Amino acid sequence: MKRLPMRKIREVLRLKFEHQLSIRKIASSCNISRATVSDYLNRFAASGLEWPLSSNLDETTLDQQLFPVQPPASKRQLALPDWSEIHQELRKPGVTLMVLWQEYKTNHPEGYQYSWFSDRYREWRTHLDVVMRQNHIAGDKLFIDYAGQTVTVVNQHTGEVQQAQVFIATLGASSYTYVEATLSQSLPDWIGSHVRTFEYLGGVPNNLVPDNLKSGVKHPHRYEPEINPTYQDLAEHYNVAVVPARVRSPKDKGKVESAVQIVERWILARLRHQTFFSLASLNEAIAGLLTELNNQPFQKLSGSRRSLFDSLDKPSLRPLPEMRYQYAEWKEARVHIDYHVEVDKHYYSVPYQLVKKQLSVRMTSQTIECFYKGQRVASHRRSQHKGRHTTQASHMPEKHRKYAEWTPERMQSWAAKIGPETAAVIQRVLATRRYPELSYRSCQGIIRLAKGYGNDRLENACRRALYAETCTYRSIESILKHNLDQQPLPELEPETVLPDEHENLRGSDYFN
Repeated sequence: MKRLPMRKIREVLRLKFEHQLSIRKIASSCNISRATVSDYLNRFAASGLEWPLSSNLDETTLDQQLFPVQPPASKRQLALPDWSEIHQELRKPGVTLMVLWQEYKTNHPEGYQYSWFSDRYREWRTHLDVVMRQNHIAGDKLFIDYAGQTVTVVNQHTGEVQQAQVFIATLGASSYTYVEATLSQSLPDWIGSHVRTFEYLGGVPNNLVPDNLKSGVKHPHRYEPEINPTYQDLAEHYNVAVVPARVRSPKDKGKVESAVQIVERWILARLRHQTFFSLASLNEAIAGLLTELNNQPFQKLSGSRRSLFDSLDKPSLRPLPEMRYQYAEWKEARVHIDYHVEVDKHYYSVPYQLVKKQLSVRMTSQTIECFYKGQRVASHRRSQHKGRHTTQASHMPEKHRKYAEWTPERMQSWAAKIGPETAAVIQRVLATRRYPELSYRSCQGIIRLAKGYGNDRLENACRRALYAETCTYRSIESILKHNLDQQPLPELEPETVLPDEHENLRGSDYFN
């Protein structure tokens, strides 16, 4: 604030104490701001002087009383904060600059005020690397990506050359890093790398921040990305949130991009002259260099990735679940009229009330689980026998009756409209199953052939199938495709008919 002549200051005091004018009127009379008037009155009150002023008080003495000279800050020897320690403390949950300043003032009552404290910290932070400036909360985010470089792996038996992908994950607060090589960026490798990362860290962070890799993000979107169902399944198992980096937002993944550069220079560059004959030997070499990287001291901060991990991230990570995640894939499947869903050409039952409903199916190497509106409605041991059925009796309607309008009688009625040969085939198909409901799929497929080939040709094909005792959809379809129904029946040799592979079809073969 610009200091006014002492004459005007005396006028401010006179108008206040002799005329009892308000601050606004004094400011108007003296053509100065109200803030200036208040400042002079406060200084006069703090000086210990009284009005009227003594006649012996000259202007120099009055000026010294109202505007005492403050000693320079350097002479007061105020304690300076340890900005590196302040920067690390800010990464702990709930810690703010205001909290740290209050602790600083408690220890140094004559220390700097908050505005100076915060300004000096921000100025100090500008000298750090861009990624290191961000105040990531301990145990909060794990940033994930693949390196741009690959490593050659040679199969020592066949000589086949493969380019191993390098998976990188780094924690936000400590920059503690995990690296491994996999043969691909496919979903199984992507999920497996996450599981091994959590086990390497010994805990689970709050959030995963992957780049928009197809294995992790099914449909990238700036605001509402769609997570791959298997990746979401892993997140639910470990109780972690998946927050993909926004498209075209490099700051969201700056931490892992910096880690990728460091890994490429510190690890991959040092392996460039080595030849690896197995993925295991490559990962063994990576593990040794990774330990060195995490123990390497920082250049602009105290400590190392390892020491910061032990003091910051590790105490904040949540414990691993008791069970390791078991890899599972998901698909959508509609329940057919025989209350079964198809998975890898095998058929698994669900409650018959769910006929024609859309289900989510979770598939592991051992089990098949079916979900309807988020609730599990069926669980089966996975079977490797294609074309067969796995049926639970509890899923069937009482007395094995078909739900809604589907019955064996109705199947036979439809077949009879085509002709007696077709009706005979349908009757035989229905008799091949312990439960007729399980034959409806084949029956519908056979009846539907009439739409493509006509009733007459289907009748001829069914007659030939009955003669050859191959009453299955595939055999009848083969007869029609090869025009065998046009040949005289006596010329048919039973062994020339295609063998019965299986009577069941996929729903897409006939369900339109």
